[in-house]
Amino acid sequence: MSTKHPIISVTGSSGAGTSTVKRTFEQIFRREGVTAAFIEGDAFHKFDRKGMREEIARQNALGNPHFSHFGIEANLLDELEAVFDEYGRQGTGRTRHYVHDLEEAEKYGVPPGEFTPWEPFPENTDLLFYEGLHGAVKTDDINIADKVDLKIGVVPVINLEWIQKIHRDKAARGYSTEAVTDTILRRMHDYVHVICPQFSQTDINFQRVPVVDTSNPFIARDIPSPDESLLVIRFRNPTGIDFPYLLSMIHDSWMSRANSIVVPGGKMDLAMQLIFTPMIHRLVEQAKRAR
Repeated sequence: MSTKHPIISVTGSSGAGTSTVKRTFEQIFRREGVTAAFIEGDAFHKFDRKGMREEIARQNALGNPHFSHFGIEANLLDELEAVFDEYGRQGTGRTRHYVHDLEEAEKYGVPPGEFTPWEPFPENTDLLFYEGLHGAVKTDDINIADKVDLKIGVVPVINLEWIQKIHRDKAARGYSTEAVTDTILRRMHDYVHVICPQFSQTDINFQRVPVVDTSNPFIARDIPSPDESLLVIRFRNPTGIDFPYLLSMIHDSWMSRANSIVVPGGKMDLAMQLIFTPMIHRLVEQAKRAR
């Protein structure tokens, strides 16, 4: 953690909705005049698309059917930790972009499935914002969690997460349901051992719970809408959280535990704006005073 150069991370698995949370933070940054450096978790994958396919085949031949982007070995997490450490100390670092599709290829001038060159962060940023799979990893060898000042988990119930991933990968990336299902199965070991433990490290978790039938996510025709969902928001340390204010501002919300509030799914953006705007103000003001 760093007072002078704070870091915020949003962590969730593929299809969880972390990109939506990132857009909310971007709105807050613009409105509040906060200049942020950004890291996309995909930037720290170890392999490009072709290399990952080859490594999966190699791991399968070695008897390991679970090699996936969710795991430690498929990513440059030691380098990510080093970037977090450098930013916390000096406000500097570097990142790159993983190009997913033709639209991004046109934007970045790099073929789909490859990385752009490494580039330094802009100068004089107020904070660093990470969104990806590993923003709160803590193992015997890697401790990213302790480098982060505000850790946020995005965790839909698992059937909803799978529905969102299947629909996204089919629509945006041209995959079949069978191909996405194979990916889900391959990632399950790392989901249990790498992704889930991070949500015990996060400061705030957002979990979307559908109130419609999602019992077979592999044949679901539609993604449950926000209005067909509830949002459970859990604070690891509720000290300083003004729950009466949140309940008064978000209609039809209630507290389910002393550290948890439940709000209508369609109020997720409002809830995040209300919760995170004062937190960001505190981080930025503390950083300015410390500098």
